[in-house]
Amino acid sequence: MFEGHDPYLVALSVVVAILGGFTGFGLAARIRTMPGVSRRVLLSGAAAFLAVGIWTMHFVGVLAAPIPADAGYLVLPTLVSFLICALVVGVSLFFLSIGEPSHRRVISSAVLLGAGIVSMHYVGIHGLAGDFAITHDGAMVMLSIVIAIAAAYGGLRAFLARQDGIRLTLSAIAFGIAVSGMHYTAMYGMHFVPKSDLAHHQLAGGLVASPQILSVVVAVLCFVIAAGFLLSLVPDPRRQAPVPTVAAGPTAGSPLEVKWPEAAATSFPRLTSAPLGGLGQPPRPAPVPRLPVEGADGTHFIDTADVRSVRADAHYTRVHDGIRERMCPWSISEAEAQLDPGLFVRVHRSHIVAMAHVTFVRKEGDGAVIELDGPTPHRVPVSRAKIAEVKARLGLAKRNHHNHQAGMGRQA
Repeated sequence: MFEGHDPYLVALSVVVAILGGFTGFGLAARIRTMPGVSRRVLLSGAAAFLAVGIWTMHFVGVLAAPIPADAGYLVLPTLVSFLICALVVGVSLFFLSIGEPSHRRVISSAVLLGAGIVSMHYVGIHGLAGDFAITHDGAMVMLSIVIAIAAAYGGLRAFLARQDGIRLTLSAIAFGIAVSGMHYTAMYGMHFVPKSDLAHHQLAGGLVASPQILSVVVAVLCFVIAAGFLLSLVPDPRRQAPVPTVAAGPTAGSPLEVKWPEAAATSFPRLTSAPLGGLGQPPRPAPVPRLPVEGADGTHFIDTADVRSVRADAHYTRVHDGIRERMCPWSISEAEAQLDPGLFVRVHRSHIVAMAHVTFVRKEGDGAVIELDGPTPHRVPVSRAKIAEVKARLGLAKRNHHNHQAGMGRQA
């Protein structure tokens, strides 16, 4: 069955799978660092692009195959095959986007996703209708299942890596080739048998679409995938905003020395520095050196020096170490009380940040946004009431005060 495939359509099917994987995993990589509605939107987008990529690759591969000339496509099985794919992709990504995924959960999700890909393939194949029946080699079916699960596992590991750039590209290429390999392995074990050779064969019924209609649908979906891929390559304009340069590496407890571009420095309203000492407050307990975080195998502890931010999540918090977020059993108020106020500032009702790791700040709406360093930089909102304190801790309020004094001197 593998002989006679159109090589150009075969190549296109592999490219479609790679582009769908790149776009889907690129969106999925951001899920775990996004709150609420944004996380759900990204999860839906990631599942949609992965499902469309896998399903479109499958039917481009079917169009590339030497199927009988009188073949048509039953609409219901074709739609069901897509819904199966979308459902299992969404469920698999959802399972891995909540909490800290264990190795067992990753394997279970990979088995589910692999089984969904295989089900999508065989349901879609049996949507072919004509004066023939379809049979399959058992060995090729089993091999295609193994390849699908392996492809799903590799793709989900890429999702958990939450990386971009070269690593994401290599993961998408590997995923696209693996999904395509599963499809063509299954096609190699598929055979068309004339109806006259089968006893008790019943005519297929239902709404049938021609190969030309399917070609139009596939072409539109290929365009959607390509458009999503190109949009994912467009840089975030916020990344182009002026970034303050650090004059010298900050030491623990000391303000960050910043050289701020004039245009960016004047973008903040003139605010005075807020007192930082907490005068009149009851004595604080000694700051803790480590924070507890929950893992699949128990509770771990990370040094506060590695903590970039703490984000409220219902009655718990999420601790970001510059690479990923992990769940902490403390509430945001307890975290604020336990952390060293000389190193950490609660910049928002839901966020605490380590000021020594701030690399970027700019005004946004009534508040501001700051970026924290690390292998995976992330941004945190600053409430309007906290802008003055953040500016003071970054040395910006002091710099603006000196500029004002110098201007007054020149006028005199």
